[in-house]
Amino acid sequence: MSSLKYLSAYSEQTREQVSQLLAQNRLGEVLLKRYPKAHELRTDKALYQYVQELKTEFLRNAEPINKVEYDSKIHVINHALGLHTSISRIQGGKLKAKHEIRVATLFKEAPIEFLRMIAVHELAHIKEKEHDKPFYKLCTYMEPNYHQYEFDLRLYLTELDHSGRRIWGVEK
Repeated sequence: MSSLKYLSAYSEQTREQVSQLLAQNRLGEVLLKRYPKAHELRTDKALYQYVQELKTEFLRNAEPINKVEYDSKIHVINHALGLHTSISRIQGGKLKAKHEIRVATLFKEAPIEFLRMIAVHELAHIKEKEHDKPFYKLCTYMEPNYHQYEFDLRLYLTELDHSGRRIWGVEK
């Protein structure tokens, strides 16, 4: 049995329940019941529009997002689901920052709730750089179910690690 590396911060009781579901090959089934279908945001353009709508709704006065795209170079193994980068440049005596958000290609075929959790997480980094209390407060302001979606996403990664099977899509 594979380790539960994505769930290491959770209680022993929680990890035991997940282990039982894995042993019974039922974790994927449980996730499919909770999230029956994948989102339709398959292109970088659609992803950009989705993130812009979230930003407009919750972070209207924040600096603009210059680029949002799926990135096949992001590997979940390195504990990254998405990345927020800020590139600073001097332009005409002023310091300008370009913000980019990249989402692991794995999430092209996942429930919208997982994509929203990742987008909210990366958007929160525009205002809060560290993973601290204000950061998570901002995440839950933008998505009240943030922590549940994060946990379920970790369950999906555990299932993927255990079975090698994508629940909502096929290997390309």
